[in-house]
Amino acid sequence: MKEILKGKVVIVGVGNTLKRDDGFGPALIELLKAKTDAVCIDAGSAPENYAGKIAKIKPDTILIADAAELGLAPGEYKLLGKEDILKSGFTTHDISPHMFMDFLEKETKADIYMLGLQPEDISFGEGMSDCVKSAMDKIVEEMTDA
Repeated sequence: MKEILKGKVVIVGVGNTLKRDDGFGPALIELLKAKTDAVCIDAGSAPENYAGKIAKIKPDTILIADAAELGLAPGEYKLLGKEDILKSGFTTHDISPHMFMDFLEKETKADIYMLGLQPEDISFGEGMSDCVKSAMDKIVEEMTDA
């Protein structure tokens, strides 16, 4: 994954921490903050509120981390490009991932990717499933020298 994180990088964690595995994005941001030079933003469940801030940074690469219905086994993840987002209908948020990515692309000209992780449980409650926690550790290793 390090090969896509080039230039000035912004990593945006999207998700609702009160819906178990849907909190993947914010939890990943928390793990990465001290381990990367990238600008790490916890956008919660309203990433559109951070679009202006991200655009002002003028990043070369943007990675959006979010739990997503990908049809994979729980805890599995996939790096998606804009064209992949167009083909899927997943989202648990107010704005579609594609619309958010499209806006950022127009405003920043950055390379934009989405790291989608298949959740096991997005019911209300706190704490993530073990498979998602394990996946996060693996992702941090892939993105850093940790």
